[in-house]
Amino acid sequence: MYHVQLRQFPHVTREFNLDADALRSRILAPWLAGETIQSGDRRWAPERARLTIYEGRALRPEEIGMGRGWANVTRTAEDVTARLLSEAEAAAEVAGDPAAARATTSSELQRTKELILARSASEGGLTLRGCVGLAGGSRLGARASERMALAEQAVWELLHAGAVQLVCEESAVAPEDWQRVLLDWEAWSGQASHRVRLACG
Repeated sequence: MYHVQLRQFPHVTREFNLDADALRSRILAPWLAGETIQSGDRRWAPERARLTIYEGRALRPEEIGMGRGWANVTRTAEDVTARLLSEAEAAAEVAGDPAAARATTSSELQRTKELILARSASEGGLTLRGCVGLAGGSRLGARASERMALAEQAVWELLHAGAVQLVCEESAVAPEDWQRVLLDWEAWSGQASHRVRLACG
């Protein structure tokens, strides 16, 4: 059985004991298509909400009541979110549904941008290598090249939106020099002789 959590701060909803068909039709299919999901008393948009799916045994009613349901899920079941989304995306591509695949990529990009923006606001900013790590968290199980491409696109979009600054040592990099810096592999690997980071714009 599958147990689902949808979270968009400060709201959260959970559903327990879904079978594979219900999970696919009510959760995975609309999520990949970029459509809102009706759960609880709210509608959840993939570009703003965070989806978590666990697979495990069915929970008994007494295990769900009194707010104990999700604690029992995380204790007895396995987080299969990344695997199921990856499998569903692959199935959509095979079935000739590029819209679902594009929606998934768009959602991952948005999450990566949000993570990068939040970390860039911290003292000391965020290195480009750190951006790749955050992209890996948005797309678990992805190849290194895919995480790198996702991080690079997120950084470019944030720079062009003026949300972050590209900083080399302690000086902001001029827009005409962004490409030169971002095409340097050593800047992304952390091996550059000069420290390149992102800071809030």
